[in-house]
Amino acid sequence: MKIKILHRKPRAARSLAGNTANFIFLCLFAAVMVLPMVYTISNAFKPLDELFVFPPRFFVRNPTVNNFKGISALFTESMVPFSRYVSNTLLITAAGTVGSIFIASAAGYILEKKKFPGKNLAFKIIVTALLFTGPVTAIPNFLIMSKLGIIDTYFSILLPVFGSSFNVFLMKQFMVNVPDTILEAARIDGAGEQRIFWRIVMPSVKAAWMTLIIFSFQNLWGQTGGNTIYSEALKTLPYALSQAVSAGISRTGESAAISMLMMTVPIAVFIITQSNVMETMMSSGIKE
Repeated sequence: MKIKILHRKPRAARSLAGNTANFIFLCLFAAVMVLPMVYTISNAFKPLDELFVFPPRFFVRNPTVNNFKGISALFTESMVPFSRYVSNTLLITAAGTVGSIFIASAAGYILEKKKFPGKNLAFKIIVTALLFTGPVTAIPNFLIMSKLGIIDTYFSILLPVFGSSFNVFLMKQFMVNVPDTILEAARIDGAGEQRIFWRIVMPSVKAAWMTLIIFSFQNLWGQTGGNTIYSEALKTLPYALSQAVSAGISRTGESAAISMLMMTVPIAVFIITQSNVMETMMSSGIKE
């Protein structure tokens, strides 16, 4: 008696209708995310008569660069050169991003891989600090910076960024993925702590500090320093641009152009580094 074996074709995980529905949903969701950016770019090239049309038009019909020329004209007679505002912002953004990554990585490495008295208490304090928003800590931060004598300096913006509890928490949680066996093998081979940190730990947590680049850059790029920076020569680009368009509706075109310029750089940084964000978020949950 012969036994006939029936080979069933594997069933597709999803039907064609389900895949189509998912695709349509994702396209609609992507449109919701992209359309505001497209509208901002379109407004930057609209002449004044199109900016004040009601109902507003989504796309520009008669594009012009006069809005950008108007920004240049605003700073022609400024006491502080426009390049100084740009350099201040670039310096603060670069120094704050690099410094926050180094400090958060070093602190996260010590909290996760080293044993010392009060380790658990220190981590609980960091987690508790995540509950407090910027406005809550604004006055204590100002008093501390005033005591340190760093008001009206770049450090008044950089110090709160360097001490970000979120950055330390993110890096500490991601350090869990670094195998202790590799670190012990490196110590047996004679590697010092600094070499282990730079050659093994930092490359292993690249996804995490690439994510920190996004968060730190976006935070610092929009800093005005209005509460702690008083000297005009130390003011940042966002502050200068906000003051330039504060004349009212007569500067609507320049305001639209400024919105596009301030949006472009953070988006470019995000596009470059976004592939590491999901990996970081999946690996940074609270772990004991």
